[in-house]
Amino acid sequence: MINIVLFEPEIPENTGNIMRTCVATNSHLHLIKPLGFSLEEKYIRRAGVNYIDKCIYKVYENIDDFFSQNKGEFYFLTRYGHKPHTSFDYSDPNKNYYFFFGKESTGIPPKILKPYIDRCMRMPMTDNVRALNLSNTVAIMTYEALRQQEYPNLLFDEPHKSKYFIEESE
Repeated sequence: MINIVLFEPEIPENTGNIMRTCVATNSHLHLIKPLGFSLEEKYIRRAGVNYIDKCIYKVYENIDDFFSQNKGEFYFLTRYGHKPHTSFDYSDPNKNYYFFFGKESTGIPPKILKPYIDRCMRMPMTDNVRALNLSNTVAIMTYEALRQQEYPNLLFDEPHKSKYFIEESE
């Protein structure tokens, strides 16, 4: 199972996009308070389109609340990481993988990361930017884990074929 953990997310549009990604990938979302928005805001619904009601998510009071309720393999995407996100093995679809992402303004505090420093990673990029957009990073990480698992229970073809669907030529 792939689990996306957002530590104190601040921007509702990012969380809405991430909810949509979670629905598309059968991933679970974990939100650690404080949140910088209400989950009822129209911005979340707009970014998540009509999929938010299908998103499996849970809200936690704080990081300790999260850790007390969840067990598995924890990985952290952070500017403090020295390994790329592709350097770890997420191939076992029977394991619970938790990918942590920090708040948009400051990331994940070093005191949370320190015990897991060997599982901290950073997506390679130029020195022209500090970080990628949060929802883009979540999508990249989620699909890397799914690629390693050979995309379990995901469709490779459009499920809703219509008269506009392009069929292969003979």
